[in-house]
Amino acid sequence: MLRLVRAEIQYKEAIIDMIDEWKRYNEMHPDANQSPQAIFKIDPRDYELFKESIDNKGNEPGKVPSTTYFLYDDTRKIMLGAINIRHYLNDYLLNYGGHIGDGIRPSERGKGYATKMIAYGLDICRDMGIKRVLMVCDKDNVASAQTIIKNGGILENRPTHNGKIIERYWIEL
Repeated sequence: MLRLVRAEIQYKEAIIDMIDEWKRYNEMHPDANQSPQAIFKIDPRDYELFKESIDNKGNEPGKVPSTTYFLYDDTRKIMLGAINIRHYLNDYLLNYGGHIGDGIRPSERGKGYATKMIAYGLDICRDMGIKRVLMVCDKDNVASAQTIIKNGGILENRPTHNGKIIERYWIEL
């Protein structure tokens, strides 16, 4: 069974294992997408600091409140991915970031987990009262675009940001 969980202590080793794998992959693939960025800010071995850092309280200039969840496979007892949900959009997120940042650990990609994780994340957005969810991906990230479309994403436009073309999708809840 798959479910979204928070960074509770019982998931510490599974989260560390996932992030270690992800970091090794990113070192070998410097152009790899590092989303959600929240899980890479602090070494998870300092678990209390890590837990405190993955959610944004919106106190910093330019930041909005956000909550991070992890996709856990109860059957295999492994962490499959992470999703960061922004509670609302500021100007930057409206244009380039969206409500959701998500990613699946490298060894588990291409198995449909991102589609399921986003669906679970959309349920959380719905519970938060968000009516329309914006998701954004690089134009060349076909897998991400497919998972967004499978969850009801409708392409609005393709602006350029930092020299890359991005795609902005809206999902009606």
